[in-house]
Amino acid sequence: MSARTVLPLVKTVTTVTALTALVLVTTGCTSTKTAGSGGGSQISLVTEGKLTTCTHLPYEPFQFRKGNEVVGFDVDIVDLVAKDLKVTQEIVDTPFEGIQTGEDLNAGKCDLAAAGMTITPVREQNLDFSGPYFDATQALIAKKGSPYISLASLKGKKLGVQQGTTGETYAKKNGAGVETVQFEDVALLLTAVKTGQVDAAINDNGVLFEYVRKNADTAVTAEFDTGEKYGIAVRTGNTALRKKIDEVVKAARADGRYDALYKKWFPAAPKK
Repeated sequence: MSARTVLPLVKTVTTVTALTALVLVTTGCTSTKTAGSGGGSQISLVTEGKLTTCTHLPYEPFQFRKGNEVVGFDVDIVDLVAKDLKVTQEIVDTPFEGIQTGEDLNAGKCDLAAAGMTITPVREQNLDFSGPYFDATQALIAKKGSPYISLASLKGKKLGVQQGTTGETYAKKNGAGVETVQFEDVALLLTAVKTGQVDAAINDNGVLFEYVRKNADTAVTAEFDTGEKYGIAVRTGNTALRKKIDEVVKAARADGRYDALYKKWFPAAPKK
């Protein structure tokens, strides 16, 4: 796997606002046209020779740092698209809020967003999603042997949630009497479970099963049938790139490449 450049995240609101304003004035000045392999459609990229991906680290095994590079299931899926376009993938680590609101894509920070992101009606107002490429559901993680096996069992207890996620939404809707504690990313969330800062945490099952595989003192104690599906997002109206993503994923499912990547990154997960 080739190393990838990971650009620094933009932290200040004023900087993002200024960038957005600049892009509105100079839209298209940094784009390059790359011919798609199907139908002759033209795909415009924000940086010549690169397919730039916005994501939020860490979210193992979908995207996380390993040494000096970023690896993961989402990274490999987008690499398939980049290879088809004959470009390389570049990854931008940025807060999840800017991804799901469409702000980063609209500002020209990236071509697409791949962040283990569930397709929801609210997000579809701000983004155009590819077809689903991964089935997920919410799950509960706690210290091994703990009594927290449902949201009801956490009444009066602290439940960790990752801000802006469907897990947070589900917990607040269904966890009557449960105190939710918000964390910016999944690494902080899981550390809070390990250290006892919270009694349990909720997040996507793929991430939690992988964490438990490497942390035997924790356990996935419940799963909730939320029927979630992940999609890769593009800027609203970017039909050419969205269609290309769908084309590549469909081909990968048909020729076995998708299954090989699934087995690589989810060795302990239940059968999909």
